[in-house]
Amino acid sequence: METVTLTAGDVAAATAGEILQGSPAMTIAGISIDSRKLGAGDFFVAIRGERFDGHQFVGDVLARGASGVLLDTLPGDLASSRDRAANAPVLIRAKDTTVALQAVARHVRRLAGCRVVAITGSAGKTTTKEVTAELLSARYRVFRNKGNLNNHIGLPLSLLELRDKPDVAVVELGMNHHGEIRTLVGIAEPDVRVWTNVGDAHLGFFESPDAIADAKGEILEHAASDTLLVANANDGRIMSRAAGFAGRVVAFGIETPADVEARGVEALGLEGTAAAIHTRHGEARIRTPLLGMGNLANVLAATAVALELGVSLSDVVERVADLRPAAHRGELLRLPGGVTIVDDSYNSSPSALMRALETIGAATGSARKAAVLGEMLELGAHAERLHAECGRAAAGAGLDWLIAVGGAAARSMATAAVSSGMPPGAVVHVANREEAVAVTLERVRPGDLILVKGSRGIGTDFVVDRLKAEFA
Repeated sequence: METVTLTAGDVAAATAGEILQGSPAMTIAGISIDSRKLGAGDFFVAIRGERFDGHQFVGDVLARGASGVLLDTLPGDLASSRDRAANAPVLIRAKDTTVALQAVARHVRRLAGCRVVAITGSAGKTTTKEVTAELLSARYRVFRNKGNLNNHIGLPLSLLELRDKPDVAVVELGMNHHGEIRTLVGIAEPDVRVWTNVGDAHLGFFESPDAIADAKGEILEHAASDTLLVANANDGRIMSRAAGFAGRVVAFGIETPADVEARGVEALGLEGTAAAIHTRHGEARIRTPLLGMGNLANVLAATAVALELGVSLSDVVERVADLRPAAHRGELLRLPGGVTIVDDSYNSSPSALMRALETIGAATGSARKAAVLGEMLELGAHAERLHAECGRAAAGAGLDWLIAVGGAAARSMATAAVSSGMPPGAVVHVANREEAVAVTLERVRPGDLILVKGSRGIGTDFVVDRLKAEFA
């Protein structure tokens, strides 16, 4: 299989860097920013991060057989004893190694010649990425970035893997400040851009949801006339900004006019969702085991991309029926001991939690419904108000018991749940994951359906792991 060849000279040219030692013709195989994971022959990029400075490990990686290093400052011992041999490890100096890594990734992306699909949104990016990649796989060789490597360092590391020249690459773009999506778009140069929604995640870093929309809206920038935008017709903030997009817009929506529209939606509780979809490529009925309206929207976004890139509607319907959620992202776990868990513990935001509670509220067949909900971080001054709204939603979902995990904001969620009708004895506020495990194990019994959701920093996945061990 043809691959992209990358030499030291290519890296120097892409980064406007200077080769201080070694041959420009040296071929670069693996590239790493983590000295602990670097193998013999890999090329090391010395990144200056918040907690670590890769320059501290330059001597170590060279001693362990690194083929070369990209750095911004030459350590004193190397400056005084550079190896002049033609086969010496390559040393390339650039002004800023993070920017240089991004430049190399953009260079590889261009040489790979594949179409790039980039996905952003306040919630559902990873699920939309995974579903999009799965649907496109019906026709193409598809690369998808691992996990959520979606920031100014993770995205470049992902794009470096395009050296195998897939047909299509599907990546996600994350942010929590203005300017970050603009940087990522400049690196990935996406042919297809997907904007799933505007929510309240990271609201602590912005003055309003409109400001979040403006930051996410950077995905519209630097587009050509043949660039495709797949946009959520149910989100007014997205559609108003998409009106000025330089390329072509394809909208997806639920029970609203759109190019890919779901009508007659049928919520199937823990069995997923069904709907009739209407597109310019035809009509069909789909059924997905992914839970809730949020995931239906994610499926519609992926469907729009797949149809526009030539995947048949029949292939879409077949693959949608077989979708499975990624670990900790709405994963339905039916444990042998009789407990059912909706494991959505990877992350949380108020709007995503509201949708999850609606799904639990509509579910049938369980003896009791419960939730272990971790505090949602990065909400700033809005935290207690938004947590209280979620507490009221928890009461409205008909939960039999609730455990709120975290600080003052989590306490506000518990207090609001009680004031909205849940019995005081059915609601417990705890400070951390260890306490959450202890109280959960005291309360849970066979037949319970439990939603577990929270920000990563709270560690609600720890609760899931303990329940799996207890009811295996």
